[in-house]
Amino acid sequence: MTAATRFTAPVVLPCDPSCSVLRDAVVDVGEDGRIGHVGLAADAPALPAGAGTVRLDGILLPGLINTHAHSPMTVLRGVGGDLPLMQWLERVVWPAEGRLRAADVRAGMLLGCVEMLRAGVTTSVEMYFYAEEIADAVLAAGSRVLITPGIISVPGWDRLGTWQHMLTAVTDWIAADGLRFGPGERVELGYGPHAAYTLPPQALADTAAAAREDGALLHIHIAESRAEDTALRAEHGSVPLLLERLGVFGGRVLAAHAVHLSDADIALFARRGVAVAHCPGSNAKLASGIARVADLARSGVPVGLGTDGPASNDDLDLWEEVRLAALLARLSAGNAAALTASAALLMATRGGAAALGRADLGTLQQGSWADMVHVTTDSPAFVAGTDTPDGQLLANLVWAAGSAAVRDVWVAGEQVLTDREPTKVDRQRAQSEAAAVAARLTA
Repeated sequence: MTAATRFTAPVVLPCDPSCSVLRDAVVDVGEDGRIGHVGLAADAPALPAGAGTVRLDGILLPGLINTHAHSPMTVLRGVGGDLPLMQWLERVVWPAEGRLRAADVRAGMLLGCVEMLRAGVTTSVEMYFYAEEIADAVLAAGSRVLITPGIISVPGWDRLGTWQHMLTAVTDWIAADGLRFGPGERVELGYGPHAAYTLPPQALADTAAAAREDGALLHIHIAESRAEDTALRAEHGSVPLLLERLGVFGGRVLAAHAVHLSDADIALFARRGVAVAHCPGSNAKLASGIARVADLARSGVPVGLGTDGPASNDDLDLWEEVRLAALLARLSAGNAAALTASAALLMATRGGAAALGRADLGTLQQGSWADMVHVTTDSPAFVAGTDTPDGQLLANLVWAAGSAAVRDVWVAGEQVLTDREPTKVDRQRAQSEAAAVAARLTA
C-alpha cells in the first residue's frame, strides 16, 4: 500500500475467539500493511491526513489459511483418481513427479496461487520440491506462503540429492535470507520431512533439531492412513510415539492429516504442543479415514484446515474443507452441534494461524497483517443480505456461500484480487502455462 486506508463494510468478521459479528464496522490499515484499528464505525478514530477510504458491501473477514498443501500438483490434477493412498503415490504420483522440472513447479504453483486467491485463501503451507520456484510464484501472485521444502528418502527422489543434502539446503537458505522475507514478509521458511515411513530415524531427529535451532515450523505427514505405517505401529506403538522418542516434538510442529490417533497420541500432541492440519476432503477421497477433530479440540490441540494437494482433493478451495470438516465431525459424533458454523470458520482462519504459531495472521486485529477477503452478499446464499441475525449470517456464509462469493482479496494491505481476477498476474496465461506442463507429464 502507498497510503493508510480505511475499509468500511456492513459486516466485519474479525474472527476473534468468540467469532464476533461487527455491524457497520471499519478496518484501518497502515502504510506498512498491518491493521491499526478494527471496530464499529461509530467508534472509529479520526483518519490520518492523506488516508483513503474503501467502501465495501457484504462481509470483510480475514484471509483463509490452508495449513497443508502441495499446490504445484495442479499440473497433476486428476491422475490416479480411484486408487488408495500408497498405490496412488507409488504407481502414479511419484513416477509423474519424477518428470517435473523447476519451471514446471513454478507454473503449477502460480496456478495454485491464483486458484487459492479466488477462494479467499491468502496463506498456504507448502511441502514440495524446487522450493525457490514456489517462492518466486508466490511473490509474483502477491499471496503468502510458508514453504517447508520436502525432505524425503525413497527410490526415485535421489535425483534431488540425499536427505542430508535436502536438509542442508533448507538450513543454508534460512541462514541466507532469514526465516521470513519478501514484501509484507510474504514468505516464511520451514522444514518438510515427508513422513516417518519415507525417512530413516536419523533424518527425522536431525531435521527436528535444525528446525528448533532456527525457530522454524516442522511440517510432517503423520498417521494419514492405516496401511502406510503398519510396521512402524507394530514396532513402536504408534507413529507419534516413535517421533517423540526421536525428539521430533518440542518445537513448532504441524502434523498433516493425523487421522489414526489413539487417545494416548492425542494426549501426547496436547502435552507437546503439536498442531494438526486437518484435510477432510483428501482423507475422504483416498478413503484414509476421518480425523478425531472434536477430540483434538477438546484436548487443546490446535487444528487448522488443509486441502492437501490438488491431485488428491482435487481443488484448493478451503471453503469446501470448512463445510466438510463440520459435516464429518457431526456425522462421526452423531451430534449436529459437534462442530458449529462459527467453529468451522475459525478453524480456517485463526485456528490455522495458531497451528502455524503465527499470531499475526488469521484474524483482523491490531498489529496483524492486513490479509483480508471481501465476500459479497448479493447472492442467493444470502437471501436477506446482511439483514439477518448473527447466527443465520454465519450459517449462510459457511453452509451456502462458498468461494463463489469471494470478490476481492488483499495481502499485507495490497489488493491482489479484484472482482475475482488477480491483479498481479494474468490468469489465462497462468492456466495456459500449467496446461502445457500437464499435457507433457500425462502424455
